[in-house]
Amino acid sequence: MYLPGPVFDVVQVDIDGQVLEPSSYRVDAPGRLVRTDGECWPECQRMAAAPGEPGTFTVTYRWGLPVDATAVAAVSELTCHLLKGCGGSGSCGCRANRGITRLTRQGVEMEMPDPTLIYSAGRTGLPLVDLWLSTVNPYRLTSPSRVYSPDLRYPRVQQWP
Repeated sequence: MYLPGPVFDVVQVDIDGQVLEPSSYRVDAPGRLVRTDGECWPECQRMAAAPGEPGTFTVTYRWGLPVDATAVAAVSELTCHLLKGCGGSGSCGCRANRGITRLTRQGVEMEMPDPTLIYSAGRTGLPLVDLWLSTVNPYRLTSPSRVYSPDLRYPRVQQWP
């Protein structure tokens, strides 16, 4: 059985109101739910019935990819920046005039990078976010690269658990 999207993990598999043990199935890449207990998946079901009733089959799973601690830190910095800008105070400078590149006040000079150059380079101006982006995508690719060959047979890859 195929599960659309990247499968992070399977929460539960319910057949006819009976929840299967996690040891009786696994997920192979790309999203293939495979039974390991020797049984087969149901071939049909009652679509009008509520999940958990006899004749039904439901798979509950979380969609997505696992992330590491650096990705969590980068997303946290970006979220914090956006939340500060959305508040009434605008304390992070999100509401500041983006046309200013140099500021002189009471003998102190500040030179700020041109935001149009930062954004055109695919960056945000936030250190952790930009560092993470340059680490995971150093060449700023817009999509993952792929190679197709009709002669290459890919091995089965177990994705979960």
